[in-house]
Amino acid sequence: MNFLKTSAPALAAVAVLGACAHTPATTGTTGTISMSTLHAASPALEKYTEKTLLGDLWGRTDLIARDRSIVTLAALISRKDLGELAFHFNKALDNGVKPGELSEMLAHLAFYSGWGNATAAAGVLAPVFQARGIQASALPPATVDLLPIDQKSEDVRVASVSRNVGDSAPGLVKFTSEALFHDLWLRPGLAPRDRSLVTFSSLVATGQVAQLGYHLNRAMDNGLKQAEASEALAQLAFYAGWPNVFTAIPVVRETFAKRPA
Repeated sequence: MNFLKTSAPALAAVAVLGACAHTPATTGTTGTISMSTLHAASPALEKYTEKTLLGDLWGRTDLIARDRSIVTLAALISRKDLGELAFHFNKALDNGVKPGELSEMLAHLAFYSGWGNATAAAGVLAPVFQARGIQASALPPATVDLLPIDQKSEDVRVASVSRNVGDSAPGLVKFTSEALFHDLWLRPGLAPRDRSLVTFSSLVATGQVAQLGYHLNRAMDNGLKQAEASEALAQLAFYAGWPNVFTAIPVVRETFAKRPA
C-alpha cells in the first residue's frame, strides 16, 4: 500500500487537487485526500484530476513547470483558496521557484488582491519555510536597493493615472506612485517579468479585466512571450474557473492584436 507522504506539518491542510496532483493512485493518510477518496466522492472528478489535470495540463511544454507554479499560486492566493496552498508552495520550491521569490509574491499580491489574502497565505508559507529550514534571514529584507525606473514607461503610467483618476482620489494617486510603482515594482527579489506574470494571473483569476490590457502589455514588454501568456490562461482555467478566463479573452485578444508582430 503506497501512502502519500507530506513534507511538513503545514501539508495537513492540503486539499483535494493539491494532495492528488502529481500523485495518482495513492491511498490517503491523515491530512490528505487520496485518489481513492476522490473516487468514492466523485469518479468523474477523479478521472479529470488524473487524466486531464495531471496527465495533460501540467505536462504541457508551452509554460515551464516553474511558471505554472507561479501562475497557480497567484490564482490561489488571489482567490484565498488556502486548502491547496501548502502543497503548491512546496511544489513551487521543487519546480525551481526560489524562497525569496515566494516571499516577494506575497508582498506583491497584497497590493493586487488585498492585504487579507496575502497575510492568510503568509500563515501557510511560514510553516513550509520552517519545515525546509528556510530562515527569514535568507529572504529579501524589507528595505533593498531598488531597480532603476523606466522613465518612459513611468511617464505614460503617470499620464494615464492623472487622466483617469485625477482629483477624484488623490490618496490613491499618491500610493499608486510611491508604494506601488516607485517601490514594490522596483524590488529586485522578483524579476519584472515574473511580477507581471503574477499580476496578470491575479487579475484573470479574480475577473478584474479593467487593467488587464495594461498589465498584459507591461508583461510582454518585461519579457513574457505571447505563447506563455496564452498557456497561462489554460492553467488559470483549472485553478480559477473557465468563466474568469473567458471573461479575460476579449482583452487578451485585443492586446495581442495591437502589439507589433
